[in-house]
Amino acid sequence: MLALVEITAWHWTGFIVGVLIFVALDLFVFHRDTHAVTFKDAFFWTTVCFILAMLFGIALIPLRGKEEAMEFITGYIIELSLSMDNVFVIALIFAYFRVPAEYQHRVLFFGFIDALIMRGTIIAIGTKVVQRFHFILYILGAFLVYSGIKMIFAKEEGVHPERNPVIRLAQRFFPVTSHFDGAHFFTRLNGRLALTPLALVLLMVETTDLVFAVDSIPAIFGVTTKPFIIFTSNIFAILGLRSLYFVLVGALEYFRYLKAGLAIVLVFIGAKMVGEKVIHIDTVWSLVIVAGIIILAITASILRAKREPHR
Repeated sequence: MLALVEITAWHWTGFIVGVLIFVALDLFVFHRDTHAVTFKDAFFWTTVCFILAMLFGIALIPLRGKEEAMEFITGYIIELSLSMDNVFVIALIFAYFRVPAEYQHRVLFFGFIDALIMRGTIIAIGTKVVQRFHFILYILGAFLVYSGIKMIFAKEEGVHPERNPVIRLAQRFFPVTSHFDGAHFFTRLNGRLALTPLALVLLMVETTDLVFAVDSIPAIFGVTTKPFIIFTSNIFAILGLRSLYFVLVGALEYFRYLKAGLAIVLVFIGAKMVGEKVIHIDTVWSLVIVAGIIILAITASILRAKREPHR
């Protein structure tokens, strides 16, 4: 058996640089001109991101072994599944602010850049804490069980920018225009630097991602505590979230039971973390169970939607 390759700073740097090159090409080449993203283009880039994630997982086999490759794929599926709930909230935000379709990709692009920094910081701190204080995993597991149960019974509250502390803070320091200024986040109002509504949308999307990260990042600790696997699976998931949004946004009625499915996933991962000393569930079985729950929830949603008149 070949010795495992040690993950060094060069691997971290290479991965981050590769991601930045990919998103730079996305913004400055493929989406250089402001335009509405079509379903065909979104589906193509969603497929590309998924294939890249799977190829990365396969590439981990000779470097870090099959176990870590499977941990990456399982973590990626969990993070991508939980990100789908984020898609619905983003759709509500765009609808509330009436963001033109041609500006939505730009918001999601800069939201990804901020998520890259924010999630990287959370993961770096979280893995250090977990490695030093293992009992934290049991607390995180209990939190996930609580979050999953709460998600099942929680009612949809809609979008409330006035309750967002980041929005209120931004409005305290900057005036906000009542109209969009193209795809710009800043403009001039009576000679002063001002925010456009698009900037408020970006802040809403970023704070929403932070809220979802509180659930999604602890969930992957139920699969692995290796920083590189946690970070790369997270980044691949949110990398594909931008195009996944444009794929799903036109068919939200077909995902009625997805939220319940995601809640069950959280409860399962949380219970797995809490009871790891009693019952050990292999990574492969964890992947099968999580994927099965998501597929079942989507299938039930589609069957329900087909029995009802199109809304």
